[in-house]
Amino acid sequence: MSAVERKTACVTGGNSYIASALIKMLLQKGYAVNTTVRNPDDMVKNSHFKDLQELGPLKVFRTDLEEQGSFDEAVAGCDYAFLVAAPVNLKSHNPQKELVEAGVQGTLNVMRPCVKAGTVRRVILTSSAVAVFMRPLEGDGHVLGESSWSDFDYLTSAANEKSPGISSVFPQLLQAYSLSKLLSEKEASKVAEENGISLVTVCPVITVGPAPTAEAKPCVITVLSLLSGDKEMIGTLRLMAKAVGGLILVHVDDLCAAEIFVAENSSSSGRYICCGLNTSLLQLGRLLVAKYPQYNVDIAALGDVPDEKPRIRLSSEKLIGEGFEFRYKTIDEMYDDAFIEYGRAIGILPYK
Repeated sequence: MSAVERKTACVTGGNSYIASALIKMLLQKGYAVNTTVRNPDDMVKNSHFKDLQELGPLKVFRTDLEEQGSFDEAVAGCDYAFLVAAPVNLKSHNPQKELVEAGVQGTLNVMRPCVKAGTVRRVILTSSAVAVFMRPLEGDGHVLGESSWSDFDYLTSAANEKSPGISSVFPQLLQAYSLSKLLSEKEASKVAEENGISLVTVCPVITVGPAPTAEAKPCVITVLSLLSGDKEMIGTLRLMAKAVGGLILVHVDDLCAAEIFVAENSSSSGRYICCGLNTSLLQLGRLLVAKYPQYNVDIAALGDVPDEKPRIRLSSEKLIGEGFEFRYKTIDEMYDDAFIEYGRAIGILPYK
């Protein structure tokens, strides 16, 4: 492909789990890619770029989500901008400032250069399912689509910490993270509407599968915890499952393919839930026991978790209706040997 024919995409946060996989897929599809990181000289976090640069033209830019104008050069001349970078501090002592305010401001600091560039055909914002289901829901059997929004008052009300609702699972961190994603979506939509920019938002669920980055990410540590035996992360996995009465999963390859799909599909607009599987934690545990007996998965460690259908199901009907096809649809396909090998390679799982 010639330089004239080649499209250019900016992917923010290139050393993150999802962004690294997205960069790889874009390069494989013939894109030129600009990516951004806070410190390009950190070879521990950025070691994967060397291999990715063998797949195609990849430029790495130094940026800071907190600095206005920091992304101007990285976005300039790009056809598409994939906003993946977001502040995630799981040990924050000030979630409102470090997650909510920083997340919203960081999104705006990338949206504005997209307007300024004048070449960006579409912005694709990576949000989260927590911007969809964090709201009061009575009973079971809820099927939520893109019209469902997490409730601002519900998330900000201190009374929720005492209620049995979803937000009581992670009283501060989950509420702050959810607010960050919710408000970032809203603010990005305002900028896009005011400036005539095409914006599409993807809301992924819990993401699994191997990625180019060699740094262990919290989400990967959590979803592999039944195999690693990490009790703290198993506890986190249990809490996540209790929040929705089950597990909502998507393979990282399907997520990246979905983001590129809605970028290139001219009729795509608005929000898209990206969920490949609604299942239960016990079903996951039983499959891992049978498939990887060498890791001695302790199902009893899961305690009292529901085995029935999830209380809340997230639907990707809109995405599928536009022609997208999920490749990974079962636990067995998502927790394949490639994902297990990835867990070993980044030091989460021992070699057995």
